[in-house]
Amino acid sequence: MLYETVSRSFAQLIRYVFVGAAVNAMGYGIYLLITTLGMPPKITVTIFYPVFVCIGYLSHGKWTFIVDQKNSASFFRFFMPHLFGYLTNLLLLFYFVDVIGYPQQWGQLVAVFVVAMQLFLSFKYFVFSTKM
Repeated sequence: MLYETVSRSFAQLIRYVFVGAAVNAMGYGIYLLITTLGMPPKITVTIFYPVFVCIGYLSHGKWTFIVDQKNSASFFRFFMPHLFGYLTNLLLLFYFVDVIGYPQQWGQLVAVFVVAMQLFLSFKYFVFSTKM
C-alpha cells in the first residue's frame, strides 16, 4: 500500500514537471515577448496569469492527476491556490525588481519555479485529491 502511494505520487510529480514545464515555457515566452514590446511586467502577469490558470487546470487535471473535471468544485479549488500563487508571483517580482534591482526577466523566472512548487502541493492535496 505504501509503495503504491509513493509510486503514484512520484508519477504525478513527473507528469507535473513535464506538463508544468510546457505550460510555463509557453507562458514565460509570452511574458518575455509582451514585456519586450513595452508592457510593464506586473500588468503583463496580471493579464496573462488567468489565461494560464485555465490552461493549467485542463492540462493538470487531464494528464497530471488524471481526474474527471466535470465537477465545478474542482475548478474553484484550483482557483484558490492560484490566487495565492498570483500574489506570490507579484510579491517576488516586486522584491527582485523593485527592492534589489534585478532584471524583471530573472525575477519572473524565479517566481515561476517558486509558484510551481507551491502549486504542486496544493494540487496534490487540495485540488485533485481523491479524498475529497
